[in-house]
Amino acid sequence: MSIAQSKVTAQGQISVPAEVRKRLGIGPGSVLEWHEQDGDFVVRRAGRFSSMDIHQALFPNGASKSGQRIDVKGAIRKHTRQRHARG
Repeated sequence: MSIAQSKVTAQGQISVPAEVRKRLGIGPGSVLEWHEQDGDFVVRRAGRFSSMDIHQALFPNGASKSGQRIDVKGAIRKHTRQRHARG
């Protein structure tokens, strides 16, 4: 079932229909990911954090020593708060 259609311009650009933007929760500057799945292509809103962002949040001073326990959720929470802090 098709939600909407887009036309490709000569420069290879497409417009994302309003209904699709609304459902994906995207706006100007949003990044979309394209995946091939069983011969079809799936478009998704890109994740907000890369694996490098997560690694940096967990290991701000480089890799952890083996056997050291890490509060993963706490580290991600701290990183997110610092990244979005006002001021």
